[in-house]
Amino acid sequence: MRVWLAGLLVLGLATPLRAEEITVFAASSLKTALDLVAADWQAETGNVAVLSYDGSAKLAKQIEQGAPVDVFISAAADWMDVLEAGGLLAGGTRRDVLGNGLVLVAHGAAEPAEVGPELDLAAMLGGGKLAMGMIASVPAGQYGHEALVSLGLWDSVAGSVVETENVRAAVKLVGLGEAALGIVFASDAVGEAEISVVGAFPEGSHARIVYPAAVTVQGKAAGRAFVDYLSSPAAQARFRAQGFRVP
Repeated sequence: MRVWLAGLLVLGLATPLRAEEITVFAASSLKTALDLVAADWQAETGNVAVLSYDGSAKLAKQIEQGAPVDVFISAAADWMDVLEAGGLLAGGTRRDVLGNGLVLVAHGAAEPAEVGPELDLAAMLGGGKLAMGMIASVPAGQYGHEALVSLGLWDSVAGSVVETENVRAAVKLVGLGEAALGIVFASDAVGEAEISVVGAFPEGSHARIVYPAAVTVQGKAAGRAFVDYLSSPAAQARFRAQGFRVP
């Protein structure tokens, strides 16, 4: 009997724990960096993160409607607040994992300029379009609108604004030359050969940009481990290399 039990124990120790698969909804601005972070996490743990990217508002609404999601990472606190108020987040799992900056970008090479009240943004557009996320719902668009209003520039360019469903779509419009300028997160301009950064918006012109992450009430245990991993030194190095700020 002892031999038999010992054999079972050895067999149990030799059998690897079953890997878990989790679904992660994340703001589209995270794609390049988070793809790398998730791959690192999978290599270390054997667990798999299935990543779905879009505007934070759209993803939050899908979670409200019952989408089977384990982890949500938003580009703004507002949409995480909505889910928390609705009792859709697992208690104690929410944390701010990243920060970002806001920049003005142009198609091709462009002369740098100081972004402030004296900037003649309308003249810089030269009759072209200004691409930015939807100002009512997309975080990059909300921050951008807030900054332009704060600097007194909104009224002069409002008629030239093209609103996109997420910030990556705004980057694409500028990269293709379909918009002369764009307002995007600083991380979105990293590694984009077809666009250049004109200048950064003053931090005081808009609310602090934070990325909260949380596990949903239906999230698996591996979801908690994934959120923890986002703050690990390895993950933070990945995020910094892509232009994000880390706590």
